[in-house]
Amino acid sequence: MPTQPKPLTKKAQLIQMLSRKSGADVATISEKLGWLPHTTRAALTGLRKAGFDVSAEKPGMGDPMRYRIMAKPADAS
Repeated sequence: MPTQPKPLTKKAQLIQMLSRKSGADVATISEKLGWLPHTTRAALTGLRKAGFDVSAEKPGMGDPMRYRIMAKPADAS
């Protein structure tokens, strides 16, 4: 009987979203992970405290702030 791969944790999903070239905004992350905006911002802070270099970029007038991981800590997988 084949085993199914474990689903990604929410933290792993967040890292995956932020690792894309375009990054992600708070609304997109919140919707995808089922979090409220303040929970999403707290998770971003947690990643920073864990050693991730998370940058915030304002793409243009009226567009939401986008977050992207620029560098991962040495011990991150």
